[in-house]
Amino acid sequence: MSKIKEKDIEEIRRVVKKEFPEDPALQQVHIARKIIAKESQLEGLSFLEYVKLLGKKVKNVP
Repeated sequence: MSKIKEKDIEEIRRVVKKEFPEDPALQQVHIARKIIAKESQLEGLSFLEYVKLLGKKVKNVP
């Protein structure tokens, strides 16, 4: 579950929709990227470190 507050996610969605108003697919990609970036910031990790950590967690799931 995401540690980001719902109001922060809504703000991310609003900003991204303004940046890419005619491309819902691109909006989704950028929303996901920005959420992951925010989560990594909250964990005190770089984007790449956080993604690697998530990958390791997925590998260890039985």
